[in-house]
Amino acid sequence: MKTKVFIFLYCAVALLSCKQAQTDVQPVQLKGTWQLLSATTKENGKQTVVDFTKGNKHMIKIINDTHFAFLNHDLDTAKNMNNRFDAGGGSYTLKGDQYTESLDFYKDKNWEGKTFNFKVTINKDTLIQTGIEKVEAAGVDRIITEKYVRVKERIK
Repeated sequence: MKTKVFIFLYCAVALLSCKQAQTDVQPVQLKGTWQLLSATTKENGKQTVVDFTKGNKHMIKIINDTHFAFLNHDLDTAKNMNNRFDAGGGSYTLKGDQYTESLDFYKDKNWEGKTFNFKVTINKDTLIQTGIEKVEAAGVDRIITEKYVRVKERIK
């Protein structure tokens, strides 16, 4: 009898610990609208950091169940001037923290049809995306790190 109770308790503890381990691992929640805070580029031994919280640049990324889109423009351009608008998008896959974008739409055809692999992490409402952008036809081979914050209300 004692053996059966011991085995039952052992199995119960083992099941509870497995259940706990499964709930501790949370999938990355990418869906939503993200506003770019900063972009760091490392290319040819040089690092460049652009702070999107200061100055005139504004960029968002919108991610749904299967696709992403990014929209980028300058805020202080006169109404009669080119506002230096940029946009693109396509499909993506997410496996654990491995996020792969397939750029299906972009103004520069050298970038269209390319895939870009990133590692993503989310801490509270901050998304950090790091990976390699390599587009030989455009002469691009760099490591990028983008830091976003989740947009909770209408962007002004």
